[in-house]
Amino acid sequence: MLLVVTDERCGGHEAGTNHPERPDRLVAATAGLTESGVSDALVYEVPRLVTKAELLRVHEPALVDHVVAVGEAGGGRLDPDTVMNAASLEAACLAAGSVLTAVDRLAVDGGTFAAAYCIVRPPGHHATQSQSMGFCLFNSVAVAAAALAEAGERVAIIDIDAHHGNGTQDIFFANPDVLFASIHQSPLYPGTGRLHDVGAGAGTGTTINVPLPPGATGDVARAAIDRVIGPAIERFGATWILISAGYDGHRNDPITDLGYTSTDIADLVGAVTALVGRGRVVTVLEGGYDLDAIRLSSAAVTAQLVGESFRPEPATDGGPGMGIVDAAAEIHGPHE
Repeated sequence: MLLVVTDERCGGHEAGTNHPERPDRLVAATAGLTESGVSDALVYEVPRLVTKAELLRVHEPALVDHVVAVGEAGGGRLDPDTVMNAASLEAACLAAGSVLTAVDRLAVDGGTFAAAYCIVRPPGHHATQSQSMGFCLFNSVAVAAAALAEAGERVAIIDIDAHHGNGTQDIFFANPDVLFASIHQSPLYPGTGRLHDVGAGAGTGTTINVPLPPGATGDVARAAIDRVIGPAIERFGATWILISAGYDGHRNDPITDLGYTSTDIADLVGAVTALVGRGRVVTVLEGGYDLDAIRLSSAAVTAQLVGESFRPEPATDGGPGMGIVDAAAEIHGPHE
């Protein structure tokens, strides 16, 4: 069984006409649930709202207060491409609350559910400790990771969005209890996620970046999981894995240049899911801006999370980037 946490109120957030992060993204991802062919294995739950105290585990008070004030005033611009309307505050609080809802339910019913899938928006992985940016208001995955770490869990966050999750990296860069690993396109917004960014202080070694060139295919990203991120997670001893599942690595995405298909994306999720125990994986929608690619990726990921196979497109191989994987393996491999 798969726990699906979603809420149509997340569709109320609108950032303006022709903005790529639009309500139809939620509709497309939800449509993928039906297309997956595993509808009978899905259990739906409505998310709760995140609390201010939970947000303050990862965000500075000034950020939280500013987002709340702008939302309560009916909306406004947080940065050049991050805009709120009157429904945005509730949507962002539901998005952050969805990951907490999933974690809480899996902690109690982990034997029932193979995993959880949060279909929510706005996305969160660009929101840093002090700044909302890149379409993101609050960092939903980080909020849940911080709660788990505070409870003594070892948390790994795997970000497969084409854009680097700079916010998540910023929040946990010096934290030894949360491992953050990202496979992303470079160069691309926000321009972070360098190969040699590995953490700081007590958290040195718990940040992994695999910046792939435009055109990188699914086999390259899968090699990054198999050769770099998977072994690191095993050494780290993760008890929970949170997946920032951006679908903008798809080759049809209008604002990125990676070469994945929906099948590649599902294969990445499957490879990550195998690294931790049953009922300890939460996958969360981040980016992705081609509606058909979102729908197909969501369908393939949904099937993968319940242990079934839905492969709507061929997997890809032969693209550039294996040299980057080699370099990452050298940096993050075991050193005697």
